[in-house]
Amino acid sequence: MSLPSKPHKIKVCLVAISLGEGGADRACALLSQMLDAQGFEVHIAILTNKISFPYKGKLFNLGALKLEKDSFLRRFLRLRKLKKYLKKEGITYVIDHRPKNHLKRELFYANYVYKKRKTIYVVHSYKLETYFGYDPEQFKKVYAGNHATVAVSEGIKTRLDKELQLPNLQVIQNPFDPGWLEKSKENVELPQGHYILSYGRLDDGVKDFSFLIESYHDSRLWEEGYRLVIMGEGKDEQKLKNKVKELSLDEHVDLLPFTSNPFPFIAHAKATCLSSRWEGFPMVLIESLALGIPVVSLDIDSGPAEIIQHKKNGLLVADRDTKQYANALREIVLDESLYNTCKNNARASIDNYSMENISKAWTKLLTNE
Repeated sequence: MSLPSKPHKIKVCLVAISLGEGGADRACALLSQMLDAQGFEVHIAILTNKISFPYKGKLFNLGALKLEKDSFLRRFLRLRKLKKYLKKEGITYVIDHRPKNHLKRELFYANYVYKKRKTIYVVHSYKLETYFGYDPEQFKKVYAGNHATVAVSEGIKTRLDKELQLPNLQVIQNPFDPGWLEKSKENVELPQGHYILSYGRLDDGVKDFSFLIESYHDSRLWEEGYRLVIMGEGKDEQKLKNKVKELSLDEHVDLLPFTSNPFPFIAHAKATCLSSRWEGFPMVLIESLALGIPVVSLDIDSGPAEIIQHKKNGLLVADRDTKQYANALREIVLDESLYNTCKNNARASIDNYSMENISKAWTKLLTNE
């Protein structure tokens, strides 16, 4: 009598720029862990040799093949390697997390690299140009043949529904990882004294840390013993240092380098701040609330209003106005009753975004249930 054969594993390949920067990369790494735990055979293809976040699955590092002097031919040959890899490994689903802003390149991916694979594009930003170039109507032909397009927030889905009417569009948010609590206990050198925290890529056109620094200046929280800590790396580091100096905040603002483990810094912060011009589903807020730390955020078009319950787990600031934001910073820090309410509600407020719940949504999509 023969034993029943084991069920065939569905083979999935996640494609990302890297696993080393920002919320989208962290979300991709978390997705690899979730799918592996659900019994999928997971592969990850990255285009840049940068790995900071823990992942599960077999890594195909195209970035390691890059030479210092790159060329169109070399890029084509690397993508041909990716096509061959997908065929060799028998990949059924490609889940593509890359930003997309060049129509011809995306048609090449869709019609050549991913040909015969069921493709899912994940949209991580509310800014259409990031995933649909400057002519979104033209990009619709790339997305039209997808198995699905996944928006990471209701705000993104609403905009895509209204402006592009994409087929097979659904929302699956980014999860929090219960392992972050253990990572928050790592012994690291922390800023001295009390502080409020913000972190991310130092791109002021997106994250608008200048606004946060100005708001902190207006709040005068250093007089109450609270520093501002900003962590990250990027093209606008010197600009932000100049802003700090211009406002005579040198002794009160710390600019710290990027770390793949921000969790000890989050866990010891009084609150975490978000001042971006746009987001998708901000991991900064999820990561903070998962560790029981209240948040203060501008009510930008996508993400914060889905996560923050005003005066229950944090504060939403309606307008990009430094006085309003400064008042919110003072309120969350100095109003002890409000702070305790937000802190006590923080962790439970994001139960819907557990890895268990988000895993179920991805499994349903990938098994056509």
